[in-house]
Amino acid sequence: MQPAFARIAVAGSDGQMGALLMERFRATGAHVQGYDCETKPAEVAEIVAGCDLLLLCIPVTAFPSVLGTLKENLQPDTVLADVCSVKVKPMKEMMDAHGGPVVGTHPLFGPVIPEGFEPRVAVAEGRDTDAANRVAALFDACGYDTFMTTAEEHDRAMAAIQGLNYITTAAYLGMASRLPNADKFVTPSFNRRLDAARKMLTQDSELFADISEANPYLQETARGFMSFLSLAAGGDFDLLTSLAQWWWREDNTGEGCIRKPD
Repeated sequence: MQPAFARIAVAGSDGQMGALLMERFRATGAHVQGYDCETKPAEVAEIVAGCDLLLLCIPVTAFPSVLGTLKENLQPDTVLADVCSVKVKPMKEMMDAHGGPVVGTHPLFGPVIPEGFEPRVAVAEGRDTDAANRVAALFDACGYDTFMTTAEEHDRAMAAIQGLNYITTAAYLGMASRLPNADKFVTPSFNRRLDAARKMLTQDSELFADISEANPYLQETARGFMSFLSLAAGGDFDLLTSLAQWWWREDNTGEGCIRKPD
């Protein structure tokens, strides 16, 4: 079976996600080359000019400078795609920089996939439906479950799933840290929350802050979240709990199991 793309270039090959995807793409039979900020410009130009798909595995803040170096070498029919955690802003930047096919993707997992977690990839068409389908086929061939979305739908969802998780966790733990002798009263459930938040707030805070700032729907989502906090402030805990139980609406085991998205 022919691979979806014969020649793939990955910008950001020195990163963990870039390295992971290069390995997976090679397993599909594609010829894969990577480059990073240490690669010489002449070599970058050669890699970019010869690829069918250029996948940007770079921070959202690096898009303007990286795209500016590609215009002269990117072929008109090359598919330009990315893996950013936001889609509206980077996809607009890609479409401004490249007149050919543009596709946005977001692997909904990190370089290390937890056991039992189904790795899914969101795919958003920017320009050219066939290109989006080919990119989805590439990730399918890598063993990932893909689904189609739009840049707006994606960013609205991620404003809550990712952005709101970051800012509310930071706000909650920041508030709790100001309580007198708070660390004396830590419970097992609070400890679990600390463990879950440690990497996000001590190692990846700059990354999450950049992603949150780039999401055009985060402030709107944060304002919506305030209305849910007002339920707690008004003592309406039953309604608040019932709304939260949506995530387990098809669970009949009593143990709690988040349903897979449609």
